[in-house]
Amino acid sequence: MVSEAQWQQFQEEGYLHLGKVMDNGELEAIQQRIDDIMLGKAPLDYDLMLMQLDYKSETDSTPGPQTKGHKGATLNYRKIQDLEFDSLFLTYMQTPLFRDICAKAYGPDTPIACFRAMFMNKPARKGNHLPWHQDRWTDLDRDPLITIWTALDPATVANGCVQIIPQSHRWGLINPESPSGFLNQEQINDLTAKSKPVYVELQAGEVALLHNWLLHSSEVNQTDIPRRAFSICYMDAATKSRSGKIFSVIFGEGALHPVGG
Repeated sequence: MVSEAQWQQFQEEGYLHLGKVMDNGELEAIQQRIDDIMLGKAPLDYDLMLMQLDYKSETDSTPGPQTKGHKGATLNYRKIQDLEFDSLFLTYMQTPLFRDICAKAYGPDTPIACFRAMFMNKPARKGNHLPWHQDRWTDLDRDPLITIWTALDPATVANGCVQIIPQSHRWGLINPESPSGFLNQEQINDLTAKSKPVYVELQAGEVALLHNWLLHSSEVNQTDIPRRAFSICYMDAATKSRSGKIFSVIFGEGALHPVGG
């Protein structure tokens, strides 16, 4: 359970360090599962999974296209979404602590869906700079409020951990018409001149709770270890997509159930 003092801290600062949520065995299982998914060895339907390579080719460092389906056996993926369809990740997503957090954010009787359950990776000596932005999507009829971010490797300044501007979620939407929430260069210059970023460094298995409007960014990985993470954006299950997308219920009536292993 999150204490009232912790929840008040989250509301004031826009983030909360939750510490280690899983034991070493659970962490190792998830680490192995995501590697198996990248290498095409996992027992799941890859046609359901949105996958993106970290770079298009050895001579083109821009990220590959984000499309459904496996892109080849490599550990150099940048992003893998739809992980609620993997039983191991779904079980973790339904951790009682996360249910408690959703109840505090959306109300105790509100069914909860996930906007995205996403693996994010900065491979060793690779990864892309992620400019300052807020997490929000104009396709939705209301903004999701919370993301739970789990480090699957140590997340450090050197390997591109998340940077945040504490309390920036209280500024509201900076670019409300932007479909992606990214700031322009003038806004970034103004922001960094008046606010000092905080690095959210985490050990493997540790978790941070982030408000989706909290400004954040990250740099490239300058180390020989990857910076793997699992990010879950929880939202009110009544949220509608203007383009007709359907979202999986995680808590409440109609919730997904883990199948197999």
